Amino acid sequence: MKVAVVGVGVTKFGKLENKTSRELFAEAVDYALKDADMAPKDIESVYVGNFTADLFEHQGHLAPLMADYAGLRGLPSTRFESACASGAAALRHGILAILSGLYDIVLVGGVEKMTDLPTTEVTDALSIAADNLFEASVGATFPGEYAMIAKAHMDTYGTTREQLASVAVKNHHNGFLNPKAHFQKEIDVEKVLNAPLIAWPLGLYDCSPISDGAAALILAREDVARKYTDTPIHIVASSQASDTVSLFERDSLTSLKAAKIAAKTAYEMAGVSSKQINLAEVHDCFTIAEIIATEDLGFFQPGEGGPAAEQGLTQIDGDIAINPSGGLKAKGHPVGCTGVAQAVEVSIQLRGEAGKRQVSGAEIGLTHNIGGSGATAIIHIFRR
Repeated sequence: MKVAVVGVGVTKFGKLENKTSRELFAEAVDYALKDADMAPKDIESVYVGNFTADLFEHQGHLAPLMADYAGLRGLPSTRFESACASGAAALRHGILAILSGLYDIVLVGGVEKMTDLPTTEVTDALSIAADNLFEASVGATFPGEYAMIAKAHMDTYGTTREQLASVAVKNHHNGFLNPKAHFQKEIDVEKVLNAPLIAWPLGLYDCSPISDGAAALILAREDVARKYTDTPIHIVASSQASDTVSLFERDSLTSLKAAKIAAKTAYEMAGVSSKQINLAEVHDCFTIAEIIATEDLGFFQPGEGGPAAEQGLTQIDGDIAINPSGGLKAKGHPVGCTGVAQAVEVSIQLRGEAGKRQVSGAEIGLTHNIGGSGATAIIHIFRR
């Protein structure tokens, strides 16, 4: 038995001042239901990815609230929290629910409303995904942690700020082609290098934005999927791994061990190699994170991710299309939504419906969703 994506929906990402998280979630679900030509009564269970609605909106008990506003009242509804990988965690459990034989059709959604708080409070809220005792309580933030990761990569492999900037430039170009993206403007390397520093070597354009948004997927058992779509997108691997939360406990800062473990398992599960992946939506919360992701996933050897980005190998028409949506960097990063939104983009790409950002001939796609600074990694592989 396999699981297929039969419906997708995603809202605009950005600073959405006039919409609550429940309204965003309902909007994404409505898009997905219409995409699948399905009625709410066909859904059997709901899985919601969300990181910190309790801090951003002072709202707990989120899953039944989201289900209610999306017209799915009465269904079993569960929220999943795994830091920035919350959306992928919800997706993984939706897949497992179908594979168990319990349900035929489920809805997976992700949502986060982040922009109602000032930046300092958002930074503090996100820091709960770090080790509070040894990191957050002594002033470490995620820009600071990824700056340490970037510096380690530079020292080990000679990675440059220009190579980091190439990631930002490429993702802003892709976001420019994505009508749902938070940022829809082109930038150049000079603009990235001259931007205010956030935590050296990371500047403003090396960091993903604070975003609002929601996304939804409708999953169906393989033999049910054809009732709703002529182009079901099969999920052929779902893998999760973990590592230490604290950076100081890790063997190396130049790679995310959890991502490498999850990738190995996912490739084995799908029966494919990294060379067969046509596109990947990876967790580029910072530009260095994309470079390391392309290495951890086996697209490039350690130390080659930076030069590959600079040479254009990760562009939409490159050797491996990385973040054709614009990624977290330009599409936006409503943290609990990101893993679901990545899956929406890959599904659209494999259907051949991505318009100006379409990856030509895409047959196999991958999503790579990271929690915190790499303590959680969840990878899914999709096949047309």
